[in-house]
Amino acid sequence: MHAYVDTSCLVAIALGEADADLWRARLAACDGLWSADLLNAELRATLHREGDDLEPEPLLQRIGWVRPNRRLDTELAKVLAQGYLRGADLHHVATALFLAPNPVNVQFLTCDGQQRKVAASLGFAPVG
Repeated sequence: MHAYVDTSCLVAIALGEADADLWRARLAACDGLWSADLLNAELRATLHREGDDLEPEPLLQRIGWVRPNRRLDTELAKVLAQGYLRGADLHHVATALFLAPNPVNVQFLTCDGQQRKVAASLGFAPVG
């Protein structure tokens, strides 16, 4: 299965949070991982803030980058129709919807409960 991955999953792994092993296994089980360039900036900013010497590249190697060639107004409206998300979370879900307009065969991987709920309501495949 292919998946769109939100920054929170990689942060959990990088910082060794309690669910890091779970996220490592879920990412490893995916045939393909996708995300927005926003993930790169958010991950690097978090590692810098935490003063962590971890190199982000190993976490980023398997990710394909979704770079929309237009504004995501349609996707943003569809996401917001399902519930409120903060700006970065909204951008990630809208980008995932751009990648997979019919997302039944794509998982949306995130540690954030509200983001997960909104993605599920849009039809993203359930995460095992």
